[in-house]
Amino acid sequence: MTTRRIVIAGTGSGVGKTTLTIGLMSAFKQKGYQVQGFKCGPDYIDPTYHSAVTGRKARNLDTWMLPHEVVKEIVSRGSVGADLSIIEGVMGFYDGKNPLTDEGTTAEISVITETPVILVVNGASMARSAAAIVKGFQTFSDQPTIIGVIVNQVGSSGHYELIKAAVEQECNLPVFGYLQKNAVPSIPERHLGLVPSIERGELDPFFEQLARAVSETVDLDEIYARSIAPSLSSTQPLFINKGEKRVRIAVARDAAFNFYYEENLELLEAYGAELVYFSPLKGEKLPPGVDGLYIGGGFPEEFARELSQQTEVKQSIKEAIEDGLPTLAECGGFMYLTDAIVTREGISYEMLGLIKGKVKMQDRLAALGYREIRGGEGNYLLKDGDVARGHEFHYSTFEAVNEHPHAYEVIARRKVSNEGTLLHNVIAGYTHIHFASCPKLIENWIKRCEERNDD
Repeated sequence: MTTRRIVIAGTGSGVGKTTLTIGLMSAFKQKGYQVQGFKCGPDYIDPTYHSAVTGRKARNLDTWMLPHEVVKEIVSRGSVGADLSIIEGVMGFYDGKNPLTDEGTTAEISVITETPVILVVNGASMARSAAAIVKGFQTFSDQPTIIGVIVNQVGSSGHYELIKAAVEQECNLPVFGYLQKNAVPSIPERHLGLVPSIERGELDPFFEQLARAVSETVDLDEIYARSIAPSLSSTQPLFINKGEKRVRIAVARDAAFNFYYEENLELLEAYGAELVYFSPLKGEKLPPGVDGLYIGGGFPEEFARELSQQTEVKQSIKEAIEDGLPTLAECGGFMYLTDAIVTREGISYEMLGLIKGKVKMQDRLAALGYREIRGGEGNYLLKDGDVARGHEFHYSTFEAVNEHPHAYEVIARRKVSNEGTLLHNVIAGYTHIHFASCPKLIENWIKRCEERNDD
């Protein structure tokens, strides 16, 4: 079977890369193709739209957090059964961890996965200059394989023809089509980016409108014909089933808590955990008979009132944690375990009260960036020199009442600091960890769950 993949890469901000990517996915889906979505970087929100439009679990690809062999394995596994895989880039094509290298960039991911690239250019208020932009991206590096261009934000079909003529003459690349300014609906945004699709309700009309707009002005058949890419395989496969299920781990998953890397969940299953999902927001108490708990990030601040009113849910989780349930709480999950979340309006909503202190929402970004983490003393996930990698992105700050032991030693931009909280068997903090960066932590977590189960 022929393998087909493309990278949709932006040339800078304002190119409408995400909307175009979703539109392409929807348009190809309407043509009868099975489409698989991938997102470069640690973004949790864009993949929810990929999953909603394709009906398949979207995947994150990140060459800073993950070894290159793992990135290739994720693409290979995720693409099984798909006619076309579409990889949405992050930021500009050459933007990543380091301004002096391609580390963590969409460009690096395209090279590692040997995937052809389509550049998306913002054509507003320019014509021949668009060719200069494309030419710059072409000549910046000879490693990526750029196969064509799509122009966004054009004023008219006539405007598009000017850009197309310039790019094709100067860059010797086909221009596959365009989207006219205001031709497609915008996706709602909030402080962390786009509103996750899990909160959007019925999305079919939105996807259909995008698909129509893309199909009318973009040559889908030509893109499909040029999307051929080599099959991938990993020399060190990670996602291998290690045997029978040994523990049950509850996972909080709903509109308030939905920031999870799919690979984290699948690695837990591969290493011997049965995952049991529940929704604190909908009033579902902690499932009985579980040996561990995972509360990921999300937007608990947007649902603080509803979460605060679920007293039986909070009590069921609090009692289990106080009884020693091995728990990992990341970002939103960490916020949920504190005394209260205080909104921007100054309204305080009571949370679980396990970690003494309040989380206060800010108008400005409080933290953003990649993190390298080591476990603090007593951290059973990361011990004996174990190092994991992750990402931090939040608009809140935590004001502690009591000083708890720190969960992590964090390295960010060469600065070392302490972060998070160790309490009972809880490991909580703002950092979102990618488990594939340190599979040992999964073994450690499952072992701790087994030890508690044996007590």
